[in-house]
Amino acid sequence: MTTEVVQAASGVFSLAWLLVALPLFGAAVLLLGGRRTNAWGHLFAVLMSASAFVVGFIIFLSMLGKPAEERTYDQHIYDWIIVGKFQIPVTFHLDQLSITFVLLITFVGSLIHIYSIGYMAHDPDRRRFFGYLNLFVASMLLLVLANNYLLLYVGWEGVGLASYLLIGFWYARPAAAVAAKKAFVVNRVGDMGLSIAIMIMFVTFGSVTFGAVDAGVGQADSTTVTWLGLALLLAACGKSAQVPLQSWLFDAMEGPTPVSALIHAATMVTAGVYLIVRSSAIFDLSTTARNFVIGVGLVSLLFGAIIGCARDDIKKALAGSTMSQIGYMVLAAGLGPAGYIFAIFQLVTHGFFKADLFLGAGSVLHGMKDRQDMRRYGALRALMVITFVTFIAGYLAIIGVPPFSAFYSKDDIVRAAVTQNWFAGAATLIGAGITAFYMTRMVIMTFYGKARWEGDEHPHESPFVMTIPMMVLAIGAAVSGFALVNIGSIVSWLEPVTGFVESDPPIGDALLKVITLALVAIGVGIAVAQYGRREVPAVAPTAVSPLTKAARVDLYGDAFNEAVFMRPGQYLTRVLVFFDNKIIDGAVNGSAALIGGLSGRWRRWQTGYVRTYALSMVGGVCLVIAVLLLVRL
Repeated sequence: MTTEVVQAASGVFSLAWLLVALPLFGAAVLLLGGRRTNAWGHLFAVLMSASAFVVGFIIFLSMLGKPAEERTYDQHIYDWIIVGKFQIPVTFHLDQLSITFVLLITFVGSLIHIYSIGYMAHDPDRRRFFGYLNLFVASMLLLVLANNYLLLYVGWEGVGLASYLLIGFWYARPAAAVAAKKAFVVNRVGDMGLSIAIMIMFVTFGSVTFGAVDAGVGQADSTTVTWLGLALLLAACGKSAQVPLQSWLFDAMEGPTPVSALIHAATMVTAGVYLIVRSSAIFDLSTTARNFVIGVGLVSLLFGAIIGCARDDIKKALAGSTMSQIGYMVLAAGLGPAGYIFAIFQLVTHGFFKADLFLGAGSVLHGMKDRQDMRRYGALRALMVITFVTFIAGYLAIIGVPPFSAFYSKDDIVRAAVTQNWFAGAATLIGAGITAFYMTRMVIMTFYGKARWEGDEHPHESPFVMTIPMMVLAIGAAVSGFALVNIGSIVSWLEPVTGFVESDPPIGDALLKVITLALVAIGVGIAVAQYGRREVPAVAPTAVSPLTKAARVDLYGDAFNEAVFMRPGQYLTRVLVFFDNKIIDGAVNGSAALIGGLSGRWRRWQTGYVRTYALSMVGGVCLVIAVLLLVRL
């Protein structure tokens, strides 16, 4: 490559700051501009997000034209913190991993912006909503472009703030306000893990930049590396809604549906997966930390799938699906070099099909006057044809029917898991069957059977400003897996950043695919037999199994948190209040009362009369003489 080409490529790479600046500028204009931006604010927000995608795509094309070893670029913006040895710059890091996230965030995010024009058309605070969307995108881009963990932490907290504002957008609804606070508090628990990890990094390596940490982790002792990995895992659990910090995800459905799509598809819940993969140098050196990652992903993918089987609220059923699908990604990341790439592969395809499914659910809600109970749907396929077709594309993608996207990405995770850990492999196979069941249940209850709605609902197709993004996402759900394997190899693209170890399953790749598809077919068949061949009751039956009862309340996640964390915290607070009031305040107030009482009584002797003082002196002399006489005797 000539010097001129390198300089030209570097010139394009120097546009990286625009990726964050454009949506951040959009948020500032809309949130600070006031009512004067109401008429055009939503269009300006779409322009800022779409412009960020264009910049990212230009950088991506430039990166494609460079050899693999020259695809990394750091753009220094300014020196942020300089305190002795603690020096943190604001520097953006471009490589194959970060640009993959940039394209996914800006592309899917822009489609959700466009969809929101129709979905939020009649909301009086639409301008504020779009300002929050731009803030969300800017924060997520800062998170994935940071070249050090502290700058990543700023984006991490920005995403948390934006999610709080968006989940609680309809703050006049008590449920939305409570859900926003719950998401904020639960995520602060995970954030504690990231802050502890950053402190460990500085103490151990003297720096928190990715390069310094990756270079120094090999010289750190195993205990430090393990604790560092576990702290990062705690952070990932909070942001990606993995066990035990998953409870906020279902309540977050109180926000507008585009928010659910943005959080679940391409932004917030994927941040934890990005953190683990970006920290691969740490997890590569700690088998214990990786085993914990596998365990968290395994439990989460099964828990989320089971919850999805029992929820009648279409958005909360999809929330269970998100928890399960992110569980697949986390489990894959826990497999180390054999799974890092497949975790990102599943993340990219998930960005398309899950956004498609959530926007499809939003279209259904738009036509059903915001009714979310699938038991009150039925027969919508004839009235909402575009919504039905695009939703089916997302459905076929998530359950892994060839040639739709998850057939490629999820099967790669299954193959790697079976090769590395039979127990984890069995969990991924079981999860595939359960996914097919709850997604088929959702499709049947929503689009098939007889109409079960009552009242003034008049189902109708959504406007084109909503259906066009759904069509684009449906195409992505259909072809992204095939394209990332056969047109552009995602393995060769990400391998220079994450490393890669080929998996060789003990039962043969072809047989494993057959087993996976057989389990998917079984899941579909059971759902058809239970919901397609029987009439779906408009009211959920109460005589159900204990597992179904548990799944309806999210496997007692809230009850567990209340019993293990909230109640003990309340009791501890009461004990501390008692100790403060009775012991600390009692000692202070008691000593003050003692001195005050003694001084009050002593003051009675100060009469101001000479004869009283003379009498006291005579009495004192007599007392001294009496003591002396007793001593002599």
